[in-house]
Amino acid sequence: MKINNRLKTIGDLVPLSSYSLDIGCDHALLSIYLVKERGFSKAVASDNKSGPLKKALENVKFYKVSDKVKLIKAEGLDSYIEGIDTVTISGMGGLSINKILDDNRSYLKNINTLILSPNNYSIAVKRKLIKLGYHIDNEVLVKDHNIIYEILVFKKGRKYYSYKKLFLGPILMTKNDSLTKEYYNNILDSKKALLKALPKSFRNKILLTKKEIKYLEEMLNF
Repeated sequence: MKINNRLKTIGDLVPLSSYSLDIGCDHALLSIYLVKERGFSKAVASDNKSGPLKKALENVKFYKVSDKVKLIKAEGLDSYIEGIDTVTISGMGGLSINKILDDNRSYLKNINTLILSPNNYSIAVKRKLIKLGYHIDNEVLVKDHNIIYEILVFKKGRKYYSYKKLFLGPILMTKNDSLTKEYYNNILDSKKALLKALPKSFRNKILLTKKEIKYLEEMLNF
């Protein structure tokens, strides 16, 4: 089946023995991929909009997985069904992801794994999950349509991370491949541009940005 690199990578990170809920499922291709290509017995896909769910229903019928993929119209974790232990969210802003988790914290006691790919505010997402009792189990980069996406895997269990590790990624900073270097280079360029644009009165932000530039240059051996 046709699925983009970002969704395929997320799907491949879902633990095989799990019962997965994809929030903000759009066309439900991730859940369909899990049951059709990875052999999952069932999966849940939810969205809060009728348009995407209509397309999702068409896709579920087209791929003949109506008996395995359950579609739900709901806000965030309101779509939780008993037994679900894994949640995936991608293509959404980091602050929106945090709000979803805050709005229904009670369900998180049953969630062992969260696989998140925020479009922005990655550090805010990491801090939120750490506060909620999770640690960063894996970090994966994937390039799709010339954009590099970060995929974060969280598991239950507490760990302490310095700001440097949160910023660079505790797993990513151990890697030395070309995609990771390209990712860091892209962030470095944006941080340098930000530093030039910041008003002098933004002293704390200037100091933080300089620190982040130093971290990136150390990783890239400038």
